Amino acid sequence: MENMFSLMASEEYLSDRRCIWVNGPVIVGAGPSGLATAACLRDQGVPFVVVERSDCIASLWQKRTYDRLKLHLPKKFCQLPKMPFPDHYPEYPTKRQFIDYLESYANRFHIKPEFNKSVESARFDETSGLWRVRTTSAGEEMEYICRWLVVATGENAERVVPEFNGLETEFNGEVIHACEYKSGERFRGKRVLVVGCGNSGMEVSLDLANHNAITSMVVRSSVHVLPREIMGKSMFGISVMLMKWLPLWLVDKLLLILSWLRPNIGPMGLKIKTGKTPVLDIGTLEKIKSGDVGIVPAIKRFSRSHVELVDGQTLDVDAVVLATGYRSNVPSWLHESQFFSKSGFPNTWKGKSGLYAAGFTRKGLAGASADAVSITRDIGKVWREETKRQKMRRYVGHRRCISVA
Repeated sequence: MENMFSLMASEEYLSDRRCIWVNGPVIVGAGPSGLATAACLRDQGVPFVVVERSDCIASLWQKRTYDRLKLHLPKKFCQLPKMPFPDHYPEYPTKRQFIDYLESYANRFHIKPEFNKSVESARFDETSGLWRVRTTSAGEEMEYICRWLVVATGENAERVVPEFNGLETEFNGEVIHACEYKSGERFRGKRVLVVGCGNSGMEVSLDLANHNAITSMVVRSSVHVLPREIMGKSMFGISVMLMKWLPLWLVDKLLLILSWLRPNIGPMGLKIKTGKTPVLDIGTLEKIKSGDVGIVPAIKRFSRSHVELVDGQTLDVDAVVLATGYRSNVPSWLHESQFFSKSGFPNTWKGKSGLYAAGFTRKGLAGASADAVSITRDIGKVWREETKRQKMRRYVGHRRCISVA
């Protein structure tokens, strides 16, 4: 509480906004990373507050994913700490099943995020040694004061929309980002261009083809396309097992042999270095081979109902789906320049002055879970020591009162 009094003494603290002291960390984000961290803290008895800009947990999964989505990896690599998936779930749970799992997870660990609170800024107050996290909700400002700040907004907080010549000014067709795409049903019979060939682009193209849309996919450079399973075994599971015994470069060499397309850098190295996930094929390649999904090169420009490609081809297009990925939004609100890079990624899970990051290690849900465990272990140790000292001070003070009496 001494830090709290120091903060109150600073002139900047005096304002009209409501201030709340949090006797534990503030977690920004109620996606899988934030929930995993909160659950681990709850298990350790450490109090916390979770703030979330949306009106639900896991808003990316609930509001910005397509209907046919399933986990791309086996469920054992995607479960959060301290609670496995139900036994009756399939090896690759559906979108709805994963959301149900996360909601059950939040209920089990009594995680009740404060929804519709967008973090406008977070900065460390050097005078008090505390974090000040300012949020807005329906025009109302609130400031949380805390010792620890856990950034759990993830790698996919904001969609990436590249600029294409003529797309906004001349093209008359429909343009949506993959986060707005739900099903290919309404595109039946239409000519659709999918821009991007990652897992989202490949799966959206497959879904469009299954709904009899005339589908083309932009592929600008070679990509890793791996079978999701080999002889009934998960490709990712095989990779993880190999990495326990073999160096990364050798694992990549072995995986490249199994790849349909072979870039210079191996798939596991690519994931660690750039964050790009190798494409796990679930049927799109067959559609490409049969001609149901056409492959086209990079885009030169759009016109009213056409797209001109860099090789001189011109395609008639009714709609465009931008499967162009997402980015971190941390630099827009976190006033800190050493831990997070300009692109919004930290080098590790722990920064200075009580700052932590969960879910930014580019290792998927398994990485987020590992971050949550490490963060909780680190915070929990300090929190327990401070709590013990506070109890001791109260005990000594109580004994002194008895002696005086």
